[in-house]
Amino acid sequence: MFGAGKWGALALVAAFALSGCTTKVRQAPVDERSSQLTRAPVAKPLPGAENAGKAGFYTVKPGDTLIRIGMDNGQTWRDLVRWNNLENPNLIETGQVLRIAPPEVVVAKPLAPVAATSNPPAPTAGVVPATPAASAASAAVAVKPAAPVALEVEDAVNFQWPVRGNLISGFDEAKNKGLDIAGKAGDPVLAAADGRVVYAGGGLRGYGNLIILKHNNTYLTAYAHNQTLLVKEDQAIKRGQKIAEMGNSDADQVKLHFEIRRQGKPVDPAKYLPSN
Repeated sequence: MFGAGKWGALALVAAFALSGCTTKVRQAPVDERSSQLTRAPVAKPLPGAENAGKAGFYTVKPGDTLIRIGMDNGQTWRDLVRWNNLENPNLIETGQVLRIAPPEVVVAKPLAPVAATSNPPAPTAGVVPATPAASAASAAVAVKPAAPVALEVEDAVNFQWPVRGNLISGFDEAKNKGLDIAGKAGDPVLAAADGRVVYAGGGLRGYGNLIILKHNNTYLTAYAHNQTLLVKEDQAIKRGQKIAEMGNSDADQVKLHFEIRRQGKPVDPAKYLPSN
């Protein structure tokens, strides 16, 4: 009986020892805890972040769409897609930086080779002779393109009234970015000048069924709240052509909201239209 108790005690000691060994083997290594610290997610910079604040670029704000960004900067949403290599024009993120001006293409002009002479002319008193490097620099300056012609002259547009009706609201830079003109549902809406349709749809909140025409690199016009759109994007339009029918889409009454934008900035259409 004593022998059985002895063997039982030995077995208990052995099990305890094995348990101790197992506990040591299963202790979590320090490296595992430190590796968990290094796995913290790193914030990925948004596309174009390196261009934030630069001229010709725009940082996306909450609620922005490509259509609104394009209209506010005098560009088409299709150009914005192309310049920024966007796969889905409906997916832009707050904080993302977009190019809103066309990329500049610089073509280098080949420089004429400098003729080697065995007896170069003596320098004029007080004038430092030009070295080949200096000659190259001056040649580069010489081919610098001239300053562009003033846009006011180059891009002038002959606008006409898009509809005939009573003026409901005039231009107010803070509250109303254009003119609101009364009319009847179905009245024709005419293009104010020759141009191309850069947007036709109902995707811009507050404008209802909207048409945007681009007339040149300076001017856009916008025609909002229509009941019917009669043109498609990228269609060439003539001055006076019927492009829509008046309505009250996203408005409290039948009216045309008409804007003229110069380089994306709303201007008072009354200053560009003939006397009514």
